[in-house]
Amino acid sequence: MKTLPVVQIRTTPSILNMDTNPGQYSIRQPKAEVQLNTRPAKLTVESHPITLHVDQSKAFSAYNGGNMIDMNARIYSGIQQQFLQNMADRVQQGNQLAAIHKPSNTIANIIGMDWQPKTFPETRTPASFDNVDIQIDTRPPVISYEPAVSEMNVIVNKPEIEYQRGKLDIYVKQYASVQYTPPAIDVGL
Repeated sequence: MKTLPVVQIRTTPSILNMDTNPGQYSIRQPKAEVQLNTRPAKLTVESHPITLHVDQSKAFSAYNGGNMIDMNARIYSGIQQQFLQNMADRVQQGNQLAAIHKPSNTIANIIGMDWQPKTFPETRTPASFDNVDIQIDTRPPVISYEPAVSEMNVIVNKPEIEYQRGKLDIYVKQYASVQYTPPAIDVGL
């Protein structure tokens, strides 16, 4: 039996090549700028001086009689009192002399008791621990306080984005082909 000649068909597929490099992103963001301003706290204290009043006029009056006007007033009132007392004493002596008939009322007994001199009126005031008056005037301090104030300003910088494109190369590495191979013809027939 004889076979029929067969045509051979040979195909080669096409091969596509792709050469790619991916794109690249570059993202950069500068730091934010911060401005901080602070006004410091302020404390003000205003103090007033202490006032000290010392009144020693009573003490000086007890030491040396004080000022001349007050001393003269004490002498004048003391002499007036002394004069009245001396007058009362003289009246009493006169009354005793009038009663001469009594045995104890002799001139020697009456006048003999009056031999000591009368003292001059005291020019000074009595001494006392309370003769010095002290007065202290104080005022509380004036305090004012201003708290600290902080101000913050933030400037945010936008991000900087850069993109570098990648590449995409598409090329044909092998083209498609079809080959027909006819059967060998037997010419010997």
